Amino acid sequence: MQIVVTGSIATDHLMTFAGLFSEQLLPDQLANLSVVFLADSLEVRKGGTGANIAFGMGSLGYRPKLIGSVGKDAGDYVSWLQEHGVDTSGVRVSATLSSPRFTVVTDQAQNQIGSFYPGAMAEAADISLAEVTADLVLVSPNDPGAMLRHTAECKERGVPFAADPSQTLTFLDGEAIRQLVEGAAYLFTNEYEAGLVADKTGWSDEEILDLVQVRVTTHGSKGSVISRKGHDDIHVGIAEATVVVDPTGTGDAFRAGFLTATSWGLGLERSAQVGSLLATHVVETVGPQDYVLTDFLARFDKAFGAEATAEVAPFIR
Repeated sequence: MQIVVTGSIATDHLMTFAGLFSEQLLPDQLANLSVVFLADSLEVRKGGTGANIAFGMGSLGYRPKLIGSVGKDAGDYVSWLQEHGVDTSGVRVSATLSSPRFTVVTDQAQNQIGSFYPGAMAEAADISLAEVTADLVLVSPNDPGAMLRHTAECKERGVPFAADPSQTLTFLDGEAIRQLVEGAAYLFTNEYEAGLVADKTGWSDEEILDLVQVRVTTHGSKGSVISRKGHDDIHVGIAEATVVVDPTGTGDAFRAGFLTATSWGLGLERSAQVGSLLATHVVETVGPQDYVLTDFLARFDKAFGAEATAEVAPFIR
């Protein structure tokens, strides 16, 4: 099964704030917001949603094809992805623009405030999937024009696609979201983003299930819920972390694990469990691509039991 991952390839600048954002914001002054949070640490890490997901899939032994746009400054980053099992032949290098940058501050409650400079990602809309062979295309956060183009090309060619609009939902309008979601084989969002989809499109939960085959909603420490029309919801818990360091990239890791497990032919519940444990590895480290899988099967067994482990074990190196 060939999975193609489209999305951003960026550098993350990760900072931590020793307090709580909620204690620094005045509810009656939000319309005049001007606030600075003094960060007590800075980490520069490889990131970008598309790259994070592709890296996670590579860490599980799968070889995804990554499609996105970077600047000339990303040579070492592209090499890193290649070394970790990612096919980067579909990565476009801009002649003029720098690679994207993501800057985020995380407080003590793991809340985050971030900003994103797209840079070369603006040229991702110039990439066509017309000649790309795929059994499934993941359309993850990217230049909006690229997301819409890739989704439309999948529909025109009859190629199954997974919709992962996540953080782009805050600046996309209802019509764009409808185009990205309708007809998806999978729809990935977290709980808050699910609310944005409903609010901006006007769709009810029932209507969304009429439009997508599988809806996967993550709920942070409460796990994930998988919904399908005519079926009972599947609730999947988390794999407990030994330490919580930084949440950046956990959603990307969940998607990487989920999609990799589906490529193995595993069912929805097992796929979500693999995604859960991969996400746990990320939250235990600083940076979305700085984890190493350790004792994967032992941890999987502890979290989800022997029966689930027996199904997953043949695919873990």
